[in-house]
Amino acid sequence: MAADKQNANKTSRMDENKENVENTIGLEILQIIKDSQQQHGLRHGDYQRYRGYCSRRLRRLRKTLGFRMGNRHKFTGKKVTVEMLSDSRYLLLVLMEAERAWSYSMQLKQEANTEPRKRFHLLARLRKAAKHGEHLERLCESPRVDAKTKLEAQAYTAYLTGMVQFELQEWKSAMEAFNKCKTIYEKLASAFTEELAVLYHQRVEEISPNLRYCAYNIGDQNAINDLMQMRLTGGGGGMMAEKLETLITQTRAKQAATMSEIEWRGRVVPVKIDKARIFLLGLADNEAAIAQQAANEETKERLYETLLAECRDTIQAVREEIRIDVKSRERSSDGEGGKVSNLQFLHSYLTYIKLCTVVKRNESMADTLQRQLKEPQTDENKRGPRPQDLIRLYEIILQSLAELSVLTGMEEDHTFQKEMALKMLVYKAYRCFFIAQSYVLVKKWSEALVLYERVLKYAREVQSKAKSLNNSMKDLPDVQELIAEVNAEKYSLQAAAILDKEDVAEAPSQPHVKDGKPLCDRLEAFRLDPSLVGKQPHLVEFPPDFQPIPCKPLFFDLALNHVAFPPLDDKVEQKGKGGLTGYIKGIFGFGS
Repeated sequence: MAADKQNANKTSRMDENKENVENTIGLEILQIIKDSQQQHGLRHGDYQRYRGYCSRRLRRLRKTLGFRMGNRHKFTGKKVTVEMLSDSRYLLLVLMEAERAWSYSMQLKQEANTEPRKRFHLLARLRKAAKHGEHLERLCESPRVDAKTKLEAQAYTAYLTGMVQFELQEWKSAMEAFNKCKTIYEKLASAFTEELAVLYHQRVEEISPNLRYCAYNIGDQNAINDLMQMRLTGGGGGMMAEKLETLITQTRAKQAATMSEIEWRGRVVPVKIDKARIFLLGLADNEAAIAQQAANEETKERLYETLLAECRDTIQAVREEIRIDVKSRERSSDGEGGKVSNLQFLHSYLTYIKLCTVVKRNESMADTLQRQLKEPQTDENKRGPRPQDLIRLYEIILQSLAELSVLTGMEEDHTFQKEMALKMLVYKAYRCFFIAQSYVLVKKWSEALVLYERVLKYAREVQSKAKSLNNSMKDLPDVQELIAEVNAEKYSLQAAAILDKEDVAEAPSQPHVKDGKPLCDRLEAFRLDPSLVGKQPHLVEFPPDFQPIPCKPLFFDLALNHVAFPPLDDKVEQKGKGGLTGYIKGIFGFGS
């Protein structure tokens, strides 16, 4: 009996455990958040659209679950409790409430740049989101919720708490919360397959800039180098981007206090404009970051655009100072005549940096297109690169070099002018080469051959002039490789031209229609006319041409002019002489 009772208890406990396992609920918190954000506005940074989506989904969930907050006349607040957790949608309800509050705070974050008072509302909504996150974490402590959902809820709450402390500039508390969030996600990533772990690793990468920023503000000076690198390579999006920019600007401003002058082309120029000092200090870091991203073309292109934008802003600041300086020189009578001022020379130096960056960027794009041009096309529907694309890039490079040669203060620098002329010859050779390539594609062999000869002429001229300017050839493409490639292309072109002529000669001689006659006029002769099977066959002339026809004759009686009529004098009645009687009769009308 005792053994039977023991077996019965064991069986009942096993049934209870099995029932508990079957009744557990779970929620893919991070997966749901990321999918919703990407599909509803956050791909383009539209937090207002995402907030509207969260509100609509909350309304649908409440209607489906029958979890209404009163009626249309009266609001009655209700909270999700542990006893209600019969469906995972109750957890989703709390999650959407937290996401709605978070998205509203991020929307206010964008608007607070122009309206600082909205920062108070921003903090209130962030605290509200963290409060909903804590509520979600307490609900997930129920035995009905699986272990993975519990861990994700803890990480989500820690993330929202860290965001609140981050905005309040409580760096130590924020760092603790972000570290907790990072640790949980790393553990989850190691426990699942690679496909599921990708999402957790992405979240950890998003948190890393916040952690380094907190570490720097706590006192870790080494973190600034990591932050600068992350900023250059595009890390730290969202609310971190603005803070990173401010931090790096402040750090460079401190370093700029010790910078007083620069040397370029043998002339020392004092730098008194803070914006120019900050830009020149960060120039080496930007160039180093671009050099490190040699394999990633997309990142390199974005870094070039960032550098050009900063350079344009700095040039604008220097240009404004030049206007003020010119006005002050006009008022004073002891200005130096003929010599380029320090501000104008600094402006020329910054313009030189900008134009050289444009040349490097377009050269990098041209190298990428050349590699793609040599690769075989796998997808016929996709448009691949063409020589015309490279021609446009080299035209922009030549335009930039032409602007460099007329910089203020560089007119008398003969070495600089020779360097620019040499670079223009190199890029003219490359532009001419790709123009020839475009003619080869349309089988214009003569034009392409002439252009190849022009390329060789430019290349030999570069080689003859480069002996005195060895330093200028370091950053230029190798002309010797271009010469070898042109020679190979010339032989290929000649062979293709000969084969093309042979194909024309060996083609069967069929009479083709060249006179333009319609079919109705050449029915007696067989000729090939491809237009007859096209959309507009030439069958007859329409409208038909005019043809001459005989007109109705006109008759003229010319004989009358040569006929002599007989005299009729004898037959004409002679009027007699009336006298006085006739005169009186004529007066009174008797004779009429």
